[in-house]
Amino acid sequence: MRGEFPPLSAPMAESQSNSPGRPEPILVIGHKNPDTDAICSAVGYAEFLREARGLDTVAACCGGINPRTEWVLEYAGVEPPRLVMDVRPTAGSICRRDVVRAHPDESFLMVYNRMKRAGVRSIPLVDDRQRVTGLPTVTDLLQLLMHSIESGARQSGDARRVRTSLLNMAEAMSSAVETNENPRIERDYVLMVAASSEDLLKARLGHYPPESLVVVVGDRPNIHRIIIDLPVKAVVLTGGARLSVEDREKALDNEVAVIYFPGDTASAVQLIRCSPRVGSATASDFRSVPAKALVSSLVHDVQESRQFIFPVLCENEGTLLGVFSKSDLLDPPRTPLVLVDHNEFSQAVTGADEAEIIEVIDHHRLGGNLVSREPIRFINEPVGSTSTIVARNFRDAGIHPQKGTAICLCAGMISDTLNLTSPTTTDIDREILVWLGEVAGIDLDDFAARFFAAGSMLRSAPADKLINADRKEYKEHGWRISISQIEEVALDGFMSRRAELEDYLDHLRCERELDHACLLVTDITRLFSLLLVSGNESISRLIDYPRQFDGVFRLDGVVSRKKQFFPYISRVLARASRNRPPETATTGDDSGRINGKEANG
Repeated sequence: MRGEFPPLSAPMAESQSNSPGRPEPILVIGHKNPDTDAICSAVGYAEFLREARGLDTVAACCGGINPRTEWVLEYAGVEPPRLVMDVRPTAGSICRRDVVRAHPDESFLMVYNRMKRAGVRSIPLVDDRQRVTGLPTVTDLLQLLMHSIESGARQSGDARRVRTSLLNMAEAMSSAVETNENPRIERDYVLMVAASSEDLLKARLGHYPPESLVVVVGDRPNIHRIIIDLPVKAVVLTGGARLSVEDREKALDNEVAVIYFPGDTASAVQLIRCSPRVGSATASDFRSVPAKALVSSLVHDVQESRQFIFPVLCENEGTLLGVFSKSDLLDPPRTPLVLVDHNEFSQAVTGADEAEIIEVIDHHRLGGNLVSREPIRFINEPVGSTSTIVARNFRDAGIHPQKGTAICLCAGMISDTLNLTSPTTTDIDREILVWLGEVAGIDLDDFAARFFAAGSMLRSAPADKLINADRKEYKEHGWRISISQIEEVALDGFMSRRAELEDYLDHLRCERELDHACLLVTDITRLFSLLLVSGNESISRLIDYPRQFDGVFRLDGVVSRKKQFFPYISRVLARASRNRPPETATTGDDSGRINGKEANG
């Protein structure tokens, strides 16, 4: 079928930027193994920062959500926070996504001009499936051009040969090609300029196979007929020359392709020389990087590489996500974080020490290992929950949280203060909870009863989820310990599950290389806890609460991990450390006994 084939169009807009995309939102995130307060304070503070300061924030969490908190979110009609388990910089997070790219079938000239306009030294070649096939540099493209000339000179004694397609020739000249065959077929052509006499031209044409000849000629009708009658493979008419109607029909009947070029013959020859497709001579031995690759693992190999840019590929599809250069690794962008309900890197999302900490809102002890590059807002107050601090920010700013958010903040406060019965409870908690309840439009006592009745961990959760649902790790006096806590309206299901809980504590201790692992099972109705322990016997022997069974202690009046149990076990660990080796450990006195008046731990 005869037809006119226009030039190839660029696969990407020429105006595209090669700069990083939109900045990441600020993640408001609680601690690992998040409890209700960690989840709900993240939800609340993300909304507060959006409303009060106009910041782009997203509530996040770095662990599974326990059944009780799931009930709260569903009751409040609030979407769960975004799950983020690692914020270390990755290739995907630092790469530039608006990438100047090319198709392997595009011509040298088109790709070179695109690189020149964009000011880039290298460009990814991307096929129809968006998979990277090559990574040519400007030097590689120039080698492609010179190779065509040099190889022709070596093989046939002249520089006439060029490997390209009819469509690429036309594209290089910003023209169209008239032909009745597929113009995209790539083959070796012999380029000839018809500038001599008719007799000399006929003699020269006879040296080459007619099916490989491309003749460039101006307004010379007699020459037009000679090359059409031969016939050659293609004729390029320059200087505005046109075939007569009769010659055009004959050319197409003889399968001679026709390209019209308004410029001069010398320019046409140069442009045809620049028409080979870039994919034909581009090496495929380049290095690409998966999107999830950590920047810290790339630095050495990337710095040693001779590549200018490095393609970043989507994990599953293998398609191009973006590119980065060596300079992008010098100071990679860091994920902006607001930490809520914790202030220690050991409890924070993985990679928090490599992130940009903007703010900390907490009500726990100072861990001592949190550092920042710049001054930050750090709020740490001795109140019953982080949700209290968040809600007070709303009230002080004269802003009402959305109803769902207010319900979540109520749940955070009720959870951490055991509905205002915990020794951590302050007058501020009582005052703020009443205000929140009015904003949320709920009966607080009824809501609290339904909250604690929802999702009994002892009855429904497997041992691993039960122990990890609200678990924190600490390093105290040279010991590494883990403290988990669950709160129940009754502990009648504890004994039937004691053995499997002990087994998992043993497993957790070995897996995490801990000295001691504890589970605090709190009865929120009768206000006492059972303590299940696994680990170093020199520590267990110093626990001077009544031992119910091996590894199980009864802690009357103890309901708070933060204010009661942690300060107590910290003193036990200090005595155990002084009494090393283990065989010399002695039973402690009552000076370490927990009471509701201890300072905030």
